[in-house]
Amino acid sequence: MLGAVLIVMTLALALACGGGGSSSNNPPNTIVTSGPNVQTVSLNSGITGNYANGIFTTVTVCVPGTATCQTIDNVLVDTGSIGLRLLSSSVGGEFNLTLPSQNDSSNNPFAECTQFLDGSFLWGPVRTADIKISGETASSVPINVVGDPSFTNIPISCSNGGVNENNVNGFGANGVLGLNVFAQDCGSFCVSGGTPPTGIYYSCPNTGCVSAFVPLAQQVMNPVPLFATDNNGYIVELPSVSSSGQVSATGSLVFGIGTQSNNALTGATVFPLDSQGLFTSSYKGTGYPFSFVDTGSNGFFFLDASTTGIPTCSDLQNQFYCPGSTQSVTATNQSSVNPSIGKNVTFSVANTDNLFSSGNVIFNNLAGPNPSSFDWGLPFYLGRNVYEAIEGQSTSGGTGPFVAY
Repeated sequence: MLGAVLIVMTLALALACGGGGSSSNNPPNTIVTSGPNVQTVSLNSGITGNYANGIFTTVTVCVPGTATCQTIDNVLVDTGSIGLRLLSSSVGGEFNLTLPSQNDSSNNPFAECTQFLDGSFLWGPVRTADIKISGETASSVPINVVGDPSFTNIPISCSNGGVNENNVNGFGANGVLGLNVFAQDCGSFCVSGGTPPTGIYYSCPNTGCVSAFVPLAQQVMNPVPLFATDNNGYIVELPSVSSSGQVSATGSLVFGIGTQSNNALTGATVFPLDSQGLFTSSYKGTGYPFSFVDTGSNGFFFLDASTTGIPTCSDLQNQFYCPGSTQSVTATNQSSVNPSIGKNVTFSVANTDNLFSSGNVIFNNLAGPNPSSFDWGLPFYLGRNVYEAIEGQSTSGGTGPFVAY
């Protein structure tokens, strides 16, 4: 299971059934715009105005079992992480409700550290809230309140010399809604064993926070499987954009797969995922098994310049590709569970410097290096309906976890 994985690249940092050989050209996708299971998502430059390929929505959070609620906008939708994380108003976010704490058996509060691939991190306590999105409600969900003013002593094993992004300017959003295909953000890895894993969950007595095991029911949790209905997965439906990009776009997040007339799984190849939520992407005859889809990554992040032959942008810390002319790349996605299920994907890689100087912020050809892996980020979702089924949940396309498109 993917544990404590959150991949977010911003301009501030740099800035199934099917056979092999299928075409990547998709018919125009239909975007559902109404229904009790439909949530509008916006693609724009984010709350700080410097986000490329950011996808945001609004989430309502309530004190459990009450009508004391707060609606938070500019929340990043991230299919590469799990659970709701909200920035406290004390660090420039909007969230200011007082929520009950998740505590250990000695009544010490739990806290969580989320470490990013670039070395930065988020830190804050685990609280309990009711979450409302569109017409769906998940009750008594453990969430992470980032930058809570009563949790200012950050363990060294969390910070690890990295950059603290417990603020809106650093994070670029009021929070993140992590959906993914699993229920808990760490799973059995954080429940028991010889020594608690470092850099994830902590128990915080008055003497200071120490690494701790946390029961599944108290880990930060994906709200979707806790919905009363439409709880077996979701569909990300985004429009196509031109190769030159655009300033903004609007799409939908549709909950449930095959549970309503508006979320049928039709015309998509289903890729069963392995126990970590991964599949294999092959490029020029070599398979890369640590591959995944992720709206929280703002580009196609794949392989490295020595493998692809595509130069990186030295002025952007080599985090993005900068070819002299737009390149066409073809890879084949295959299920690691059933390798006979495969589909070709052809995509474009443009010069990132040219994209960022265009005045647009939504791009279908933004890309960068990611050695030995394919991170199919936000551009992969543009012009597609991407189905993501929750682990162990039955759907019209089979039992999750799977991705279908």
